Amino acid sequence: MAKEITMVELARELNVSTVTVSKAMAGQKGVSDELRDRILELAKQRGYVKRKKEGSRENCNVGVIVAEHFLTESQSFYWNLYQKLSLRAAERNCFTFLEVIGTEDEKACELPKILQESKAEGLIIMGAFSKKYEARILAEAGVPLLFLDTSPNAEKCDAVVSNNLSGGCRMTDYLLELGHRKIGFVGTRLATASIDDRYLGYLKALMEHGIEWNPEWAIDDRLRRGNIDAGIMKLPLQNMPTAFFCNCDITAAVLMEKLRKQGFRIPEDISVVGFDNYLRGPYIGEQITTFEIDTTEMAKRALHSILHKIKDTDYSTGVFVLDGRFIERTSAIRIGEPIPFV
Repeated sequence: MAKEITMVELARELNVSTVTVSKAMAGQKGVSDELRDRILELAKQRGYVKRKKEGSRENCNVGVIVAEHFLTESQSFYWNLYQKLSLRAAERNCFTFLEVIGTEDEKACELPKILQESKAEGLIIMGAFSKKYEARILAEAGVPLLFLDTSPNAEKCDAVVSNNLSGGCRMTDYLLELGHRKIGFVGTRLATASIDDRYLGYLKALMEHGIEWNPEWAIDDRLRRGNIDAGIMKLPLQNMPTAFFCNCDITAAVLMEKLRKQGFRIPEDISVVGFDNYLRGPYIGEQITTFEIDTTEMAKRALHSILHKIKDTDYSTGVFVLDGRFIERTSAIRIGEPIPFV
């Protein structure tokens, strides 16, 4: 049996983008009549078969891609998120396909196999990729796109994210309410949009209370395209903060372990708070005060949006921001009076 030709292969043969082929097939604007006729004629000659009736939401295939480095043992927040997305899809009589994008494929800007083989009617980009790789996906996907737990710096892109800036501000406010004035931030800036927004929330809270920012207390927890690593965390041992706000709970747990090895007690000597309300493996027993992300609601919203976009290519939600929930545990204690706003 001959292999079915894909939309990507049609685009390559005509030296046009997959988006152009998709628009021609769907009768959308943005393609000249002459080019549309060429595309449709070639599709007929090559026996191109459209996989499903336009607009149907049953038996829909949704692709999901995630960068390889996010799926290590310490970064398996995304395994949890994908599982909830998959379960939600099954409830809607839909199917999800996860493709893990290797580091070399991302560097080479290799399109996901899901797109090359036209396996899905829509694509969810879960977590951050390089700007160059995102641009390639945006330009040549040929199917509706949705970003999940990240939002690109591009126009007309739909995304579902948590309220990272507000959450970062809330966690820092909490430490200020406990009387801490020397507060550090742990998270590699420019690694992901989520970390950056949580860092900006930290800075906002400090400014609102008239606390001067100390760059020595902004500590990396990973390489920009790497995994959380205690070896990356360089502690300012000669001038230690009394508290740290960490960009995620895994980072908080790794930091706490590192601090204990240096002889510090948690929280008696140093308070630590995190973000996500997600721990696993050897860290699962840590009682970290945190800001919970509702991954169930994120999965629900993401699937709702991508199915509507598959049904109607003009449908757009913009960036949907989900609020989180503050959870107090025992990793931080009061050391003084609350610091008032300036």
